[in-house]
Amino acid sequence: MATACGVLSVVSALSALALLAGPASAAPRPLGRTPGPSVRLVECDLRAGPYQEEAEEHLGLPRDGLQSAADCAGIQHFQFSNGMETANGFAGPETWRMIQFERAAADPSSLKGCAPEKGVVVCVDLTRQILWVTNGGRVVYGPVPARSGVRGYATRTGRFAIYERVEEEWSDLYDSPMPFSQYFSGGQALHGSYRGIWEEPGSQGCVNLRYADAQRLWRALRIGDTVRVWGARDS
Repeated sequence: MATACGVLSVVSALSALALLAGPASAAPRPLGRTPGPSVRLVECDLRAGPYQEEAEEHLGLPRDGLQSAADCAGIQHFQFSNGMETANGFAGPETWRMIQFERAAADPSSLKGCAPEKGVVVCVDLTRQILWVTNGGRVVYGPVPARSGVRGYATRTGRFAIYERVEEEWSDLYDSPMPFSQYFSGGQALHGSYRGIWEEPGSQGCVNLRYADAQRLWRALRIGDTVRVWGARDS
């Protein structure tokens, strides 16, 4: 068992990737946890955040860089609908990452930076904190939001291959569950989270995914599949 942050059925790449389009099965509840964030609204934060204008533009609010009660309510609803655990209306880094995800999802032509190659490739854009999957250069899944390593624990960039898979992993180093772990670089893995993935500060190097997204990737990927990571997380 990897400690830092299986035998597979023999299926064709195409049949495995077809699973990405289907719904995730009912999630198990190991370790007394339930998958997915527990989202709640809290008192609106009337401070202007560092990404105030970006949030205003994305949500169609008056772009003045100032936080009004209406702005806060709109941003708070946006956070809530995206599954932010504590939706407070403050336009911080979490909100910026939600905006990047929604923009990429709305514009497939923006999914660039992943060098095309034959076969299945998991593409991880650290700058925008998103992930997608291609097969023969064609996008077959995503984009989905991702959360990478914080400063001092940066997710490594480069071209890698999945070398180990552990469905119900536990990190002894960080005393934390890592469901659907798929290791690609020296203990760094793609894996799901039982909590939301928007909240800061970030991971200890792994690529965190929403539980359902990690589950779909678990079904579709296999040892030897390529993982390409590039960019840099805004610290």
